[in-house]
Amino acid sequence: MKAVPVSLLFACSENSIRSPMAEALARRLYGAQAYIDSVGVRANEIDGFAAAALDEVGIDLHRREGKTFDDVDPSSFELIVTLSPEAHHRALEFTRAAAVEVEYWPVTDPSAVEGSREMRLDAYRRTRDQILVRLKARFGAPSGPSV
Repeated sequence: MKAVPVSLLFACSENSIRSPMAEALARRLYGAQAYIDSVGVRANEIDGFAAAALDEVGIDLHRREGKTFDDVDPSSFELIVTLSPEAHHRALEFTRAAAVEVEYWPVTDPSAVEGSREMRLDAYRRTRDQILVRLKARFGAPSGPSV
């Protein structure tokens, strides 16, 4: 377990599910300690199921705008956590000339699950909970409100 970095960036492929979920959860847990943001290789609107899964824990994700790596400065971050292989490769390119640590956390993409609305929402809940477990294992108990 390591301390929460001063600045933390989460990255995934679309910046519509995993990285915004990770950003929102990390802000809830560690937002008083760090600047936290998220990006994608590409930027899309927030996935409705991702927003619903976070609504269940009292986090509003509905108005969030998607961003890409081109929207941020790599030297502004102490740590970049990538949540998809595509984002990991892009982050390594992105930080080639910057002193930034990059970690890969393989997190399941819940949008691949098919079935009823409830089955799909359960997949997003599992992703939310998987990210939450990783955050607490990596950075420890939060100093502020918990999820």
